[in-house]
Amino acid sequence: MTTSAMDAVNPPSSEPKASSPVSRRRLLTGGSVVAASLLGQGLVGSSARGAAGTGLSTGKIDITPAPGVFLAGYGVDAPRRSTGTAAALFARCTIWWYAGVPHVIVSADVLGFARGMHRSIRSQVLNLGVASANFALTATHTHNGPVLSDKLDPFIAYGMSDAQQAQVRTYSDGLATRIVQLVRDTLRDPQTPCTLDYQTVSQHFSYNREGLPYVESEVPILTARTPGGAPLAVLFSYGCHPVTAGSQALFDPDYPGDAVSRIEAATGAFAQFLLGAAGDQNPSGARGWAQRSMRGGELAQAVMSAVARPGSPLTGPTTTHYREVSLPLDVTPTADNLRQLSAVYAARMANTGLPGYYRRHAQQMISQVEAGTFATSIPLPVQSWTFAGTPSLRLLLAGGEIVSGYAVYLRARYGTSSRLLFAGYANEVPAYLPSDELLRRPSTYAGGIDSDFPGIAGGSMTVYGWLGHFRGKPTAGSPDGVEQILINALDAALTAA
Repeated sequence: MTTSAMDAVNPPSSEPKASSPVSRRRLLTGGSVVAASLLGQGLVGSSARGAAGTGLSTGKIDITPAPGVFLAGYGVDAPRRSTGTAAALFARCTIWWYAGVPHVIVSADVLGFARGMHRSIRSQVLNLGVASANFALTATHTHNGPVLSDKLDPFIAYGMSDAQQAQVRTYSDGLATRIVQLVRDTLRDPQTPCTLDYQTVSQHFSYNREGLPYVESEVPILTARTPGGAPLAVLFSYGCHPVTAGSQALFDPDYPGDAVSRIEAATGAFAQFLLGAAGDQNPSGARGWAQRSMRGGELAQAVMSAVARPGSPLTGPTTTHYREVSLPLDVTPTADNLRQLSAVYAARMANTGLPGYYRRHAQQMISQVEAGTFATSIPLPVQSWTFAGTPSLRLLLAGGEIVSGYAVYLRARYGTSSRLLFAGYANEVPAYLPSDELLRRPSTYAGGIDSDFPGIAGGSMTVYGWLGHFRGKPTAGSPDGVEQILINALDAALTAA
């Protein structure tokens, strides 16, 4: 990222040999307060009462819709209606208990959660007695999962009618209810005493589809084991878009789900996947079922080989942090500018040479300008957990489709993947999160800017339904571009936890 806040940063070629002290600060909603709340609701299993050290609870539910439900992930003019299932979709829940306090990560085989759905699920989970900073909701981002409400915008991205969108809302509401029930049930399950260890290995089927030099290759692996060393649960990550199967008519979790299934079958342990900084990372090779199985098998084998030996020991999570940051769109809401925007969008809507989702986006934007309902900024959740150890481990969870340059920068700043597990697609997925480098390069999908009309939304910002693209850095020393604001928020999350 040649002249941005991420410039001139190269990750160290070797892991750091020393570690910094880990803060033992507890949150105000920590320890006895949360444990007492859960106990009062009957949500703490008997082995959790008065627990000290690290315990584990896991659970999963099949969330595969019936045939006929619409598929998400690719901009189309006629919604893709499923004809069946290639492999089941799941929502998975891992709870680490530290000193009696639950730390909950839920992943689901869906494209991503919009703000309304995330906030509904979060509020209900908090009512179960889980602290907000101790709950993370993630999407594996399969492109052959069900359409969910709001993001991607069902009308813009898929041309869905009002009646079809009503079906989407029905499934989405039911999924939210089931995810909350999954957390409730897992909280009630007995804890299993465990040890934690962490290590990283590599995979190399990802490449940077925007032509940048950053390529995600690390596979971070956090393993919970019995006191005797047998694996109980494996949380692993990789930064590559789950599109190996291509656009299909069957529900499928793509390579992450294939890898999870193989790991569970071979080890007997519970497995869960977190998608890394995959906004500009695609799988190499042709699309299809054979490619999906090959990449899933390669990833699973790398994880299983690592899990066969212990990594660096960890304890925790010891501290957690959750906040939201407001990311600015490059929108000037003056009457004159809005009139010009509407005129440009009217020309785009009439251009039959453009993709259908571009024309539908233009139609929606004209309506938003007329109604005054357009946004000028986007809220984004940022979350971090710290696991104590030598070295300690920070788990950083960013919302959105974050591009790899952020991961490269932060791993260099905080000690490579041996010290930082960086995941995207967490809690809410409102848009791609480009760097200034991508915002300076029109006609990149992730950047959301097109060379024909650079002042309005293009690329990924169309299917996500925004009036404009993100605001880049106006000058070299300006602090208010999206990249610097996001870096500051991620730094704050990491230092707070």
